[in-house]
Amino acid sequence: MAEAAHHHHHEPQGDDLVTSAQAGLERAGEQWTPMRASVFVALASFSKPASAYDIAEAVSLAQGRRVAANSVYRILDLFVGANLARRVESANAYLANSHPDCLHDCIFLVCDSCGQTTHLDDDRLTRGVRQAAKSAGFTAERPVIEVRGRCADCGPGRSN
Repeated sequence: MAEAAHHHHHEPQGDDLVTSAQAGLERAGEQWTPMRASVFVALASFSKPASAYDIAEAVSLAQGRRVAANSVYRILDLFVGANLARRVESANAYLANSHPDCLHDCIFLVCDSCGQTTHLDDDRLTRGVRQAAKSAGFTAERPVIEVRGRCADCGPGRSN
């Protein structure tokens, strides 16, 4: 059966996204602790990729106590492994995965001007990357495709 190059998802938001993330983490055999919930809620509140330090600050403010970035990094690594978050490698930043029930490789369009990051799904393209790696004798475990440039709002002739 041929797969569509682009596919669309139901993308839960707010409490539905948190519930979906909790279910995904529990399916992965992990516990949904209050700290993990706080980190996910903070991560999901950002409209752009957020660093572990940004997330630690947001959780610290919400909880009224200091939360170490190292603790947040460990939780984010767990989230990435459970498909609850995506890491934008070039920015060392994270985005909540708005469709954690769907496993596929992602493509990020990262604006060098404003930092806005757009997530694309193109299974045909990412399958081609995996196949090229395999042809070179390499096993791609987590392909990361990032395209750096300028978004439509920051494109040529636009002032920031």
